[in-house]
Amino acid sequence: MKLFVDTGNLKEIETLAAIGILDGVTTNPSLMAKETGDYRQILKQICQTVKGPVSAEVVATDTAGMVREGRDLAAIDEHIVVKVPFTREGVKACKALSSEGLRVNVTLVFSATQALVAAKVGATFVSPFVGRLDDIATSGMGLIQEIVEIYENYQFKTEILVASVRHPMHIVEAARMGADICTCPAAVIEAMFRHPLTDSGLEKFLKDWEKAQAVKA
Repeated sequence: MKLFVDTGNLKEIETLAAIGILDGVTTNPSLMAKETGDYRQILKQICQTVKGPVSAEVVATDTAGMVREGRDLAAIDEHIVVKVPFTREGVKACKALSSEGLRVNVTLVFSATQALVAAKVGATFVSPFVGRLDDIATSGMGLIQEIVEIYENYQFKTEILVASVRHPMHIVEAARMGADICTCPAAVIEAMFRHPLTDSGLEKFLKDWEKAQAVKA
């Protein structure tokens, strides 16, 4: 399973990219609004750092505007994936952009029917939001299981990009179900490194080594 970080912060991206586990980046208008500087230049730097898919979202709400913005975003760098919301206008924009050979990520997906429609219009990625569904007492991971089954039934090429990830268990469950990608805040990825038994085990190893060296001295 591929691992993306959900952020517009270049320092966070650089830190994770240096480890060697980062496959891509997702951004949205809310994330990009937190950063200072020209958003186009920031996106370009992100692309050059990760050298993988970088989702950049349109802010237009009409099809013509989305298509225009999508083309403009795609021109920033070859790694840019145009992100559009799942609306009637967004679906039409996805069809138009994908027909031009541009990669499209259809976001704000909350049902299997929406995921099916996105795949039918050529989306490269579909982004179901599991955390936000959990927030309203609906199974986010249940949705992922439905989408995995539907896509496998019909051999859709659209990749399932699990979004709104809140904790490492979302990652584990998505991987077990066969989802293609998880996109996570940097803090969730950092949490994947931590385990109390790893910490205590390492501490014991080092203490035992120090005692042995002290005896030899």
